[in-house]
Amino acid sequence: MNYRKLGKTGLEVSALSFGASSLGSVFRDTDERESIRTVHTALDLGINLMDVSPYSGSSKAETVLGKAISQVARDRFILTTKAGRYGADVFDFSAQRMMDSVEESLRRLRTDYIDILFLHDLEFVPFEQAEGAFTALRRLKEAGKIRYYGVSGLPLSLFEKAIGYTGLDAILSYCHYSLNDTSLLELLPLLESHNIGLINASPLSMGLLSTRPVPDWHPAGEEIRTVCKQAAVFCAEQGADLTKLAIQFSVSNERIPTTLVSTANPENIKKNIEWANEPMDQALLQEVLAILEPIRNKTWPSGQPEYNATIKL
Repeated sequence: MNYRKLGKTGLEVSALSFGASSLGSVFRDTDERESIRTVHTALDLGINLMDVSPYSGSSKAETVLGKAISQVARDRFILTTKAGRYGADVFDFSAQRMMDSVEESLRRLRTDYIDILFLHDLEFVPFEQAEGAFTALRRLKEAGKIRYYGVSGLPLSLFEKAIGYTGLDAILSYCHYSLNDTSLLELLPLLESHNIGLINASPLSMGLLSTRPVPDWHPAGEEIRTVCKQAAVFCAEQGADLTKLAIQFSVSNERIPTTLVSTANPENIKKNIEWANEPMDQALLQEVLAILEPIRNKTWPSGQPEYNATIKL
């Protein structure tokens, strides 16, 4: 496993990290014992960053992850979670809710501190509503409840706004550094100039880059879905796996410190780690990128209109 520095935090993070949302039965019914084995497999094979949120499975993901990590030494992993989003349409970024949310997460995760706390999907509220949250983040850091803090969300403009407002230690961006969308590269100079750590998530673009059917809830438009399916079919015809190529692509960029993958299956996480350590098929990559070119960097709106003014649909 390769390890890279996460901005000014100085944390050394594994190039591939573990997203614990699957432990909350978000994508399928999961077995708790299998979920715990998955976490332990990830740690044993070199992954050292675990990301979760209270929103995933209505706190189930945090609870199951807490049981898993309570069985290993605390210095073996970096733990990140979130606050502010608690349901499909339930958001509360008030200062008091931030303080309470962290205490709840600490109990579920069975730990005394969180390495990085992210404001979760901040784009769903007007930015001014988050002023209390940023105040709370600073207080939590001073109290030692969290070591670092940042923002997570989809629109890249959200991060530009947050960085302009206050100092951030890290951001968590998803669906913007993958085979079909590398627009995150446009944000890198700003992040690097402020030495802000970056966590990349959804190398499969929330299931678009797979032979499996795209979930009905997926916000991507029909053109994006169709072209991604063409790429998956092409890979299958070559005896290759688009999912493998997608993971390899996302972890190969040294400027992207770490990329999250989520599963509740020990064999899947083992396979993902093996893929991440294998060289990419460069010829296949070029052919797949050519197929995906018509939808390159096309995305979908998320949250308040103020964050989506320049979105390419």
